[in-house]
Amino acid sequence: MKRKGTLFTIAALSLLTLAGCGNATSTGSANGKYAASQVLNWTEASELASSDLSQATDTLSFTVLQNTQEGLYRLNSKGTPANALATSTKITNGGKTYTFNLRKGVKWSNGDTVQAKDFVYSWQRTVAPKTASQDAFYLFQVKNAEAINQGKKPLSALGITATGKYKLTVQLTKPVSYFKKLLAWPLFYPLNQKAVDKYGKLYGTRSNTTVYNGPFRLTKWNGTGKSWTLAKNPTYWDKKAVHLTKINEVVTESPTTSYNLFNANKTDETLLSGQQIKNNKNSKDFVKRLPTASQRLDLNQKKVSAFKNIDVRKAFSLAIDRNQLVTDVLQDGSVASKGFVPSGMGNNPKTGKAFNQEAYIKSATTYNLKQAKTLLAKGLKQTGDKKLDLTISISDTDTSKQTAEFLQSSLEKLPNVKISIKTVPFVQLLTQQHNGNYELTLSNWQSVFADPINFLDVFEANSSYNTTGWKSTEFDKLLDEAENQDGNKPAERWAKLVKAEQVLMNDQGTIPLYQSAKSQLLRNTVKNINYNPAGVPYDFKTTYIAK
Repeated sequence: MKRKGTLFTIAALSLLTLAGCGNATSTGSANGKYAASQVLNWTEASELASSDLSQATDTLSFTVLQNTQEGLYRLNSKGTPANALATSTKITNGGKTYTFNLRKGVKWSNGDTVQAKDFVYSWQRTVAPKTASQDAFYLFQVKNAEAINQGKKPLSALGITATGKYKLTVQLTKPVSYFKKLLAWPLFYPLNQKAVDKYGKLYGTRSNTTVYNGPFRLTKWNGTGKSWTLAKNPTYWDKKAVHLTKINEVVTESPTTSYNLFNANKTDETLLSGQQIKNNKNSKDFVKRLPTASQRLDLNQKKVSAFKNIDVRKAFSLAIDRNQLVTDVLQDGSVASKGFVPSGMGNNPKTGKAFNQEAYIKSATTYNLKQAKTLLAKGLKQTGDKKLDLTISISDTDTSKQTAEFLQSSLEKLPNVKISIKTVPFVQLLTQQHNGNYELTLSNWQSVFADPINFLDVFEANSSYNTTGWKSTEFDKLLDEAENQDGNKPAERWAKLVKAEQVLMNDQGTIPLYQSAKSQLLRNTVKNINYNPAGVPYDFKTTYIAK
């Protein structure tokens, strides 16, 4: 979800204990397809926050979980759920009951057998109030999950049952068209209770306090370090499909650092920014991606009472020229937002029109400084504030800094507005945002599956991610009806989701900025990365290094 941060130095290189680049020359395998060294060296733009599926909230954490754990399904190259631990699935009761037969003989890295009870334990742990999982609401379509999360029912009432050692039954509250896609997301994967009980609060906070049942095992991660390794898991049930022996990952907040590492053959991949993109567009290694990830500016009404005023919120939005931000500042292929929900999140089931086009509210993402000044004066007169002296909290990456400095310059063109920038490490920012400890903050959201609900439910009144204080009864009602009444009525559901987005934008509940592009150089010998623009982006299970 995030990006970059400092200048390239010799010290940065000396910190790396990376193996030689994966495209080493060799005799390869018998068919001559594979290089002898199946080592991938990868860069990340932020630190790893968690390896606990119940506590993870960011894209990087879920990417690591995707590659070190295994659930009922994995998404194939077309984004379609394919059997993983599930060998067969039966759907009955009008789409509300799922019965899964599980693969036998699958092992955890501690030697235990993966069983149906591991799914039951995992889901119960995530919805348990004491776990305080921010993502627990994704399980609310499972029978009694919401009541359990609110402390109104016991864990045993959750609609998931191990009806055999290798048989699992799930009861939903309603038909959910995208449920199989959810099951391919790490939040719905199993957990080994023995390991969680053994390590307690330390579970998932470092590589040696976590167990694995996926293609790789996380190693060399101490919970705070800026490097780690995904090593091939020798006990993985489908290890024959896994070609990489390890993936060395290093955090390089600055695209300059990352770029120089790539050119020095220290890494196989680098994200690109501005001029780097222009210089490398014709490279055989150039890849442009546009994931369903967007950056927004959140206004905390709980900390700044002026933000409760709609004219103030609209004034801040109108003062920002998003096209200038993406074209002149970021220069990385990012696209100015038309709304909170980005492109690639679905199309009208009748007309085929894209959601972000149909729900577009021009005034919510338009630049008009003159109107912004008028609205701010009106708003401050209503609130009684003479001036606004505010701080924007961001992560310590280059893109965040560039965006914040642009916002600072833009918003200070409004009379009596002063903006300071507070930079903190990415993991620390996530904690501050979760606790509502900010006045203004840059927030990212990457979808789990390609459906508008996966963005819109962020701003439901009871969402753990809605820390701004913005609430709308109409918005909540529209989402509730779309999900609980219209699950089997695609057109009606779509119309309500469109209206909900328009309510959010007309009220300027948040300020959308841009859809984040991920242009990169990826060494052309790296093959078979399963990239998913609408969910966990990188699945390395079948990736290999070609000769």
